[in-house]
Amino acid sequence: MNRHIAVYPGSFDPITYGHLDIIERGLEVFDQIVIAVARNSEKKSLFTTAERINMIRVAVGNNPRVRVDTFDGLLVDYVVSLGARVILRGLRAVSDFEYEFQIAQMNHNLQGEVETLFMMTSVPYGYLSSSIVKEVASLKGPVESLVPPVVRQALEEKYGRK
Repeated sequence: MNRHIAVYPGSFDPITYGHLDIIERGLEVFDQIVIAVARNSEKKSLFTTAERINMIRVAVGNNPRVRVDTFDGLLVDYVVSLGARVILRGLRAVSDFEYEFQIAQMNHNLQGEVETLFMMTSVPYGYLSSSIVKEVASLKGPVESLVPPVVRQALEEKYGRK
C-alpha cells in the first residue's frame, strides 16, 4: 500500500474555498490527493455527480498530484482499492469532530490498515460549508469569497441569477 496517497472524500455539493484549503495543505503532507466524490450519498444534491466533478476539476486546475474520482459503497473499500492508507478529513468545529470520530472509528474497525487524518480548517473557513453556500446563493447573496468562479457561475445558473 502506498502511504503517500490520501483520499479526500465528500459530496462536494459544491466545492468551496474551505475544501480547496484542505486539498492545498494536504498536498504539503501527501504526494497525491484523490478527491473522491460520493455517488450514492444520502444527501439530496443540488448538483449532479458529473457537475460536481467538472467544478472540482476546474477549481483544482491541472495539478498532476490531484485526481478526481467517484465511488460507491464503503469508503474504506475504495481507499484499499487505490492502494492508499489515509482518509483525509477537514474539521471546522467540535460538532464536526463528534460525527467524524464515529465514522473514523467504524472505518478503522472495517479496515484496520486505513487511518483517518483530521486537518483543522484554516481560520477564514471555520464557518464555511456547502450547505451555507447553497443557502446564501439561493437567497441571491454574494458567494464570491466562498467558492471559486466556476462554482459561483453554476450556483447563479441553478438559482436563476446571471
